[in-house]
Amino acid sequence: MAQYPIKNPIIFLAFGLGSGLSPKAPGTAGSALSLVFFPLLCVLGLCGSVAFIVVATLFGFWLCGKAADILKVHDHEAIVWDEFVGQWIALLPLLASAAWNAQTYMGVILAFILFRFFDILKPWPISWCDKHLEGGFGIMVDDLLAGIAAGGILWFIVSKNWLASLV
Repeated sequence: MAQYPIKNPIIFLAFGLGSGLSPKAPGTAGSALSLVFFPLLCVLGLCGSVAFIVVATLFGFWLCGKAADILKVHDHEAIVWDEFVGQWIALLPLLASAAWNAQTYMGVILAFILFRFFDILKPWPISWCDKHLEGGFGIMVDDLLAGIAAGGILWFIVSKNWLASLV
C-alpha cells in the first residue's frame, strides 16, 4: 500500500479522518463514517445543519483542491471529504422529525443507499460534472449533486410517510 502523509491535517481531513484509506471502496467507507455525524446534525436542526453543510462545502472546495495538489493527483480515490458532505446533504430530509425511532434509522440507511447509488452510477448531470470540472470545486460538485438527488428522493419518501412501511 502506498504511503500517504496522513499526519498532515489537510490529508487527514480530506481522507475523511482516515476512512479514505480503506483498501476496498474508500468512498463507501467515507460515506459510512460520515453517518456518525448524524446526531450532531439532529442537534443543530435543519437550519443549523444547512449552515454547517454550507461551511463544510466551502471548506471542502479548498481542502480537496489542496489535498489533490499535495498528492499530485486530481480526485484521488482516498479523498472522501466530498462523500462526507454529499452524505450529509442526503440526510437533510430526516431532520424535520424530532423523533428517534425505527423510521429514523431506516431513513439513515436509505439515505446511505441512495447517496451511494448516485455517487457510484453518476447519472447525468453528475457524470458531466465529474468529467469536466477541475480542482477542489470539481472534486466536490459531483458528490454535492449526488447528495441532492438522494436527498430529493428521500424527502419525497418522507413526505409521503412511506418510511413507516419499510420498517
